[in-house]
Amino acid sequence: MKIRHQQVAGYFYSADKEKLQKDIALLLQSAKTEKSFEKIFGIVAPHAGYVYSGKTAAYVYNLLKDKTYNTVIVISPSHAEYFPGITIYDGDAYQTPLGIVELDQVMSSKIIENSKIIFRGIQGHRKEHALEVQIPFLQSVLKEFRIVPIVMGDQSKMFVDHLAEKIASAADENTLVVASSDMSHFYDSEEADVLDSVVEKRINEFDFEQLMKDLDDKECEACGGGPIAVMMKAASLKNINRSLVIDRSDSGDVTGDKSEVVGYLSAVVYS
Repeated sequence: MKIRHQQVAGYFYSADKEKLQKDIALLLQSAKTEKSFEKIFGIVAPHAGYVYSGKTAAYVYNLLKDKTYNTVIVISPSHAEYFPGITIYDGDAYQTPLGIVELDQVMSSKIIENSKIIFRGIQGHRKEHALEVQIPFLQSVLKEFRIVPIVMGDQSKMFVDHLAEKIASAADENTLVVASSDMSHFYDSEEADVLDSVVEKRINEFDFEQLMKDLDDKECEACGGGPIAVMMKAASLKNINRSLVIDRSDSGDVTGDKSEVVGYLSAVVYS
């Protein structure tokens, strides 16, 4: 098997299996919500170190407990390298301290079929943390599942629209879509709140087109804005058009330093 080995274990989350299991269990325990959703198509989850954004992520991952998905499509921005296109990892599995998760090769092929801009490759997957940090949470709340790990080298509208259409045609009722994104970076908490509340508003209104415009116009920031828009547009193409932000926070909530923060948000798209 060709396996994409863990790259950020020991940095973004514990490299020790037992400690990681305990850490995630504690995060899930501390992030209980009264809300429940019968059919969840997709989620937005942050991708910082678990100590910073893990609780906000745990709020939305808690909603997946007791649900069954055959396939999870994880869409990530590319932090380390730019490339003109969108890649699905060209191997067999992703590995974390909790074990390996195999790729759904059939769904990967459906998404790539007849596309000039989505391809199998290693670009964007070599060191990317935004995709990797979602997998231990998924391993903790779901039973057996396969993944389609997607990294967007370009998040412009053409790529967003194309990937959304391909996912909408490939996904079925046993598919979950995860959009990995943090919010604004390195503003004080008041400025961050203004920017991040725009993203929250657009998600709650289920207005991904306006979200893309706001991101282009610098009215807000989200490093995974493209993945969020892809997930929401794919949902809309399947006549799913309800979404809700579950939690929003910033790094200052943990560090106590509100002078320069990173914003986090988790949300659910459901029918």
